[in-house]
Amino acid sequence: MTYITPMFSRRTVGRLLGAAFTSCRCFHTELVGQESSALPIVHHSSYACELPANHRFPMAKFPRLLHFLIKDQVITEKQVWVPEIASEALLSCVHTEEYLNNLMNGTINEREQRRTGFPWSEGIVTRCRYETGGTVLAAEVALQRGLACSTAGGTHHAFPSYGSGFCLLNDLAVAAKYLMGISSPKRKVLIVDLDVHQGDGTAFIFKEEPCVFTFSVHCGKNFPLRKQQSDLDISVDDGLEDKEYLSTVEAHLPWLLETFGPDLVLYDAGVDPHWEDELGRLRLTDQGE
Repeated sequence: MTYITPMFSRRTVGRLLGAAFTSCRCFHTELVGQESSALPIVHHSSYACELPANHRFPMAKFPRLLHFLIKDQVITEKQVWVPEIASEALLSCVHTEEYLNNLMNGTINEREQRRTGFPWSEGIVTRCRYETGGTVLAAEVALQRGLACSTAGGTHHAFPSYGSGFCLLNDLAVAAKYLMGISSPKRKVLIVDLDVHQGDGTAFIFKEEPCVFTFSVHCGKNFPLRKQQSDLDISVDDGLEDKEYLSTVEAHLPWLLETFGPDLVLYDAGVDPHWEDELGRLRLTDQGE
């Protein structure tokens, strides 16, 4: 149950995200030579797929986000980077072999499908794999250029052996695990999760990983009912407004950046704390978002 805006950036706290970024050779070498030196925006047409009529998940938001970024002249088409689909080998750094086999082959039972909120289809699997590939690419590019965004991602409710809450694959965890695995010593990754729901899957995956720090600010009386333990959980009350929310984030984030000293920050910029979100329960405005 997440609404995702670009990774690794957020208007309200952008000035706080001054983490140090190391350099690395981008795995997607064919994409390094982009013409534009402006902020890279990762997007793929397969970020969206068909769902049953009247399905509650707003799948159209992903192409619409890119459309309006270009239409409103926030970015140009030269800034758009196209990711590769995430391979099963890449996904296996987080997810179990049994789960991936069931997901790829469509042998997810009805109970498990209800838990994810999605009926199984080849389209939804492809979408989630491209979404994960996009997050990995954005992380790679951020390590090269200092900052990058993806128009989809933040599927933080997915666990190693099952999906949950509109999340089938945990793109944040895959990106962090992959980029730690190809560096020596392992990179330190800070996951800043400002979705209105706790990042329970991400917290569970990294609960014993000292090189990853999970930081979640979420509405305490919202999904998931059973919370996991992040490295730092900030549970806020229903109806919280801009000033109090931003003060809460600013009370912790600069300290985390200074004391943990991450090489990379993965930022899940959920828009569901917005007052117009029917299920979010917080009261952030456009300015607070």
